[in-house]
Amino acid sequence: MTIQLAIAIALLSPDTGATKAQSAEHRHQVDANGDKAMGFSHEKTTHHFLLHANGGAIQVDANAADDQESRGQIQRHLGHIARMFAEGNFEAPMLVHSVTPPGTETITRLKARIRYTYEASPTGGRVVIATGDKEALAAVHEFLRFQITDHGTKDTLAVTPRK
Repeated sequence: MTIQLAIAIALLSPDTGATKAQSAEHRHQVDANGDKAMGFSHEKTTHHFLLHANGGAIQVDANAADDQESRGQIQRHLGHIARMFAEGNFEAPMLVHSVTPPGTETITRLKARIRYTYEASPTGGRVVIATGDKEALAAVHEFLRFQITDHGTKDTLAVTPRK
């Protein structure tokens, strides 16, 4: 196989974000964009993206239990994200990742079939995403898997029961 053919195949292959996420420069840009868009430091917080049988969750916690500033910033942001996503507004993830995350188009189209619930926690909070629609569920999982890969959270890409 020639180099040109290998490059062409790679460029035409579906990209789940894995290749892009491997770039240290890209990861740095995601972190910098995220700090700006979310209003809190990625260095003081921990993100998790979880896949559940009926949807998933976006969870963020302050690394230090006594970091009230980060906790407040997280809670404001996640409450806002739950409302934005329910309206079909995915501008924040596009700003963070500099691309439209996979699944976004379907999630937006099927927004009436997806429920977003904000839940506060002692160190931050989470947005729980739930749907009974198979097409919406597949798109939610695609969106969350992209987040896991692009943020490098090392969360499982498999569907797990909600804890």
